[in-house]
Amino acid sequence: MERTLSLVKPDGVNRNLVGEVIRRFEKEGLKVLALKMLCLTKKQAEAFYAVHKGRPFFDELTAYMSSGPIVAMVLEGENAVARVREIMGATDPQEAAPGTIRADLGLNKGENTVHGSDSLENAAKEIAFFFSEHELKATER
Repeated sequence: MERTLSLVKPDGVNRNLVGEVIRRFEKEGLKVLALKMLCLTKKQAEAFYAVHKGRPFFDELTAYMSSGPIVAMVLEGENAVARVREIMGATDPQEAAPGTIRADLGLNKGENTVHGSDSLENAAKEIAFFFSEHELKATER
């Protein structure tokens, strides 16, 4: 079983899509292990997206991700990283396959409703960014 991180971005939260996003993940057999709503500061957003520092979209991305509440969740399942990315679809909603979250719910490449870890290594780092070991242990059965 793999664990991965997904975020419902500010546009998804503002448009009341949190439940729909979770429904789509659960419908595909993924289990929500941890969940929280929070607001990132600009500094926190910059730390989370540090891998993109220096790229042309970095300032816009971090300003957007600190512009309103987000929902962070840890999802668990077989091949969770790849499956979450498949369910989300391509970054640009216009290029995402029909039926994916981003194709159906994303507004544009910047406001594409969801984030998902791109590897097991990054999933571990991203989960640790948002959730303590205590929070994750509380959900283990």
